[in-house]
Amino acid sequence: MNASSENNPDDTYDVIVLGAGPVGQNVAEQARAAGLTVAVTERELVGGECSYWACVPSKALLRPVIAVADVRRVDGARQAVTGEIDTARVFARRDHYVTDWDDSGQAAWVKSIGADLHRGHARLDGPRRVAVTSADGAIRVLTARHAVAVATGSGPVLPDVPGLAEARPWTNRKGTDSSRVPDRLAIVGGGGVGVEMATLWQRLGAQVTVLARGPLLARMEPFVGDMVAQGLTEAGADVRIGVSVTGLSRPDPAGPVTLSLDDGTELEADEVMFATGRTPHTGDIGLDTVGLTPGSWLDVDATCLVEGVEGDWLYALGDVNHRALLTHQGKYQGRTAGDAIGARAKGRPLDDGPWGDHATTADQHAVPQVFFTDPEAAAVGLSAEQATAAGHRTKVVDVDFATVQGANLFADGYQGRARMVVDLDREVILGVTFVGPGVSELLHSATVAVAGEVPLKRLRHAVACFPTVSEIWLFLLKAYAAG
Repeated sequence: MNASSENNPDDTYDVIVLGAGPVGQNVAEQARAAGLTVAVTERELVGGECSYWACVPSKALLRPVIAVADVRRVDGARQAVTGEIDTARVFARRDHYVTDWDDSGQAAWVKSIGADLHRGHARLDGPRRVAVTSADGAIRVLTARHAVAVATGSGPVLPDVPGLAEARPWTNRKGTDSSRVPDRLAIVGGGGVGVEMATLWQRLGAQVTVLARGPLLARMEPFVGDMVAQGLTEAGADVRIGVSVTGLSRPDPAGPVTLSLDDGTELEADEVMFATGRTPHTGDIGLDTVGLTPGSWLDVDATCLVEGVEGDWLYALGDVNHRALLTHQGKYQGRTAGDAIGARAKGRPLDDGPWGDHATTADQHAVPQVFFTDPEAAAVGLSAEQATAAGHRTKVVDVDFATVQGANLFADGYQGRARMVVDLDREVILGVTFVGPGVSELLHSATVAVAGEVPLKRLRHAVACFPTVSEIWLFLLKAYAAG
């Protein structure tokens, strides 16, 4: 590109951030806290995918349907549920939490921390230079004294199947911003987006068919996908495992779409949604001007510094580094990298400062994840299979929530399961998995135990209140001690 600009001192900053989503906001805030000047660029809405088409709208939509499901599990309360879910009110709730897709509040926040917001498409233009093309085509070139942080996120991957364009499929964006319930919705993909959207639209009144090549939530413990599939089936969804889409057809733009499947059958639906993976938004951000491949995931070190770029100035945070495509993990990386940028700019050791450690160690061994399905699925750390593959000598402890009185008081006939994976040599927890109603609120205790490598001999003194669902910890530890 090599856009030209006069050397305007107002266009020189200590740090330039590409992307004003939650990840970009976190690195900007930490850099500002270190006393550095910061510019933030954004080509769409300030707040990013998470705020308007992912985490926030999906949770806003899912909470009402899960709340009704929870009430129906409690005798004396289920009798109060006499009507149907008010879809118009559910959509209005979503609209409230995405501020009607108006980003003025988040834009004001960026300015409130003392950062400058530049709207437009930002591209690297050589070392420490960023060219921002505004909506009217004007190009403004910014220069960074210390760092450029790429936090441009990711977008959906659509498979290369015949008829895709004609079918006009939904992605996660249409899955969360639509205000119309289709009569029949086919969802292709069994990962987190697929199962959450299946939970949502089935409960809102669509007849949902889930098509997955492998088990649901395949990266979690095997029993998780089985229980989520059971929950979807009991809600009325059709869950098909081991099926792939080979073609699509929608000759009438206003008519249904026909899916051809690899088992020789066809499926007709009013809409089809693909939830089949993500690709980084790095194809058009000028990576070639600094010797990197456009469209690639960016390899980083423990401080999120991009490898293979001279000068130690380019950082990649969140989805683009492919470590953990989760908003909370990207925000953690943003905070960590922001501290590292501040330390390097001030000439301080990286172990200096209030946090003491500028390495994103949680990306390797303590990544928490939650899926707001019915039942909920939550996990942190390594699965049993992952722990064994990593060379750990382990003991796996499984407990049925039915044995926990607090769980049965939470929901009549509570159905759920917990697994704890223990490193026998150190007697610390490598991973914990929960599946069941409301288990998302148990996850942070597990994350503390895994990230802190709390010895089991100490953890047994963390007494769980009776009668709560968190008593599951007592039963897991008792089962471990029982041999």
